[in-house]
Amino acid sequence: MLFFDNALWVLLAALLLDAVIGDPGWLWRRLPHPVVGIGKVIAVFDRHFNRTAHAPVLRKLGGILTLVLLVAGSLLIGAGLQALAASLPLGEILTAVIAAVFIALNSLYRHVAAVRDGLKDGGLEGGRKAVAMIVGRDPDQLDEAGVSRAAIESCAENFSDGVVAPVFWFAVLGLPGLIAYKAVNTADSMIGHRNEVYADFGWASARFDDLINLPAARLSALFIALAAPLARGSIRKSIRCTLDDAGKHRSPNAGWPEAAMAGALNLSLAGPRVYPGYTVNDRFLNASGRKDASAADISRALTVMTGAFALQTVVVALLAALSAS
Repeated sequence: MLFFDNALWVLLAALLLDAVIGDPGWLWRRLPHPVVGIGKVIAVFDRHFNRTAHAPVLRKLGGILTLVLLVAGSLLIGAGLQALAASLPLGEILTAVIAAVFIALNSLYRHVAAVRDGLKDGGLEGGRKAVAMIVGRDPDQLDEAGVSRAAIESCAENFSDGVVAPVFWFAVLGLPGLIAYKAVNTADSMIGHRNEVYADFGWASARFDDLINLPAARLSALFIALAAPLARGSIRKSIRCTLDDAGKHRSPNAGWPEAAMAGALNLSLAGPRVYPGYTVNDRFLNASGRKDASAADISRALTVMTGAFALQTVVVALLAALSAS
């Protein structure tokens, strides 16, 4: 029996490919990244179905139609790619490569580490410039602690959205599930906003993204908690903080990995945040923790995330071995 005969072995190979190679810049400078292509499709739907002249109910129906077409198209493309790979010699390797493209540990690590390095090398302005690449809040309103907390929150939330969720949906539905998940998650990031422009049109994508991220958010919190000792944190405190505070977040999912990371590092995360044009007055996660986060805490968060990723990889390997026996 070949190593890649089991889908979970393919998934394990994809995880290792992403961890070691990530998204090679030389390739995506020459070819459009698939997520960029998904974004362009969503932009076309946005232009046609989200016109200000339309009544709110029509914009909501347009958003529902957009979601249905996006999911159906993604499932068909994923099924086609999976069938193509199955017909080729060593097609499992092609499947692993495609899956690795949609797993984002390597790029997430580099973007978060860039904030830490920006603070160290360029001071507050360097940190603000780097953190503006990964969060939507107003960087000019952030001090060093604010920049550090923003990077750590992004690290935790995107570990769930960009790593655990794609892995989960590939394990459940293969390439169709993985690509459909990424399409919905991209739609949520583009149109799932609670503002005048997208409150109606993006409603369906935002709610469906909440639904399909439920399992991964809880799994990511568990992996983060179990990795807490790698950053001199407490598993018990991380789990307790998750159970007590995850529900305080405005998102039904983001609060889980963020609360777990807050407990693991003994930091207060989330809380009031300033975005261009408006302020979010959320409660703090782990309110009794430190608020004076620093570049060193970003390093600790990256250590926890790397450990959490390693735990997830071990789980996939064990499941693959068990299913093959």
